[in-house]
Amino acid sequence: MMTKLTFKTKIYSDGADLEDMKAINQNDFVTGFTTNPSLLKKAGVTDYLTFAKEAVATFPDEAISFEVFSNDYDTMLKEAKMLHDLGPHVYVKIPIRTTSGEPTTNLIHDLTADGVKVNVTAIATVGQVKESVDAIVPGTPSIVSIFVGRVADAGIDPIPFVKDSVALTKDRSEVELLWASTREVYSIMQAEQYGVDIITVPPTIIDKLVAKAGQTGDDITMNTVKGFAADIKATGLKILG
Repeated sequence: MMTKLTFKTKIYSDGADLEDMKAINQNDFVTGFTTNPSLLKKAGVTDYLTFAKEAVATFPDEAISFEVFSNDYDTMLKEAKMLHDLGPHVYVKIPIRTTSGEPTTNLIHDLTADGVKVNVTAIATVGQVKESVDAIVPGTPSIVSIFVGRVADAGIDPIPFVKDSVALTKDRSEVELLWASTREVYSIMQAEQYGVDIITVPPTIIDKLVAKAGQTGDDITMNTVKGFAADIKATGLKILG
């Protein structure tokens, strides 16, 4: 069933299970997809290019991001161009650092100079946002993904990071800022509040959004106590014999 919800911030779904992606796409507020190696592993994908081609064929008009796997410039460049060629709405995810800690800004520059749309990923500092924006050649549509949820997981207030990232990207019309590693529904509202262009949301959070949209505090209270009562009945637990 399609859910009629509207947002100023674009909502992409995060995942790598085609059936889940098809189900989530029934919500008209979902307008794109992002994937990553960990999600591929979780979904049990065994042939990356076959999955990517099927995803593009299934969602030919929607933005979809696929990540390179290698760590050296030459191989990453070849992988990026191969992924880019899968479709006109494909964004190639390039981590801002290799596993050895080397910056990937030269690769980002060269790919965008060649018209390859990139999604610079794994960004967790304002400095990395600036590096990314500076490396993207003007005129090539690109995404800068800030890992807000992972920053918050480290016990750091992520909102200053979000605000500074918005400021660094706002004057580049071809660069969209993406809020990644979303942990809760309220993050969608925060992304809108601070002017983030895109938020990528896992299916479990989208399900919560659809199920709980419009609930009041009283609704939440009543749903909670009724849920507790149902579980008490189901377990057969008692306080008084």
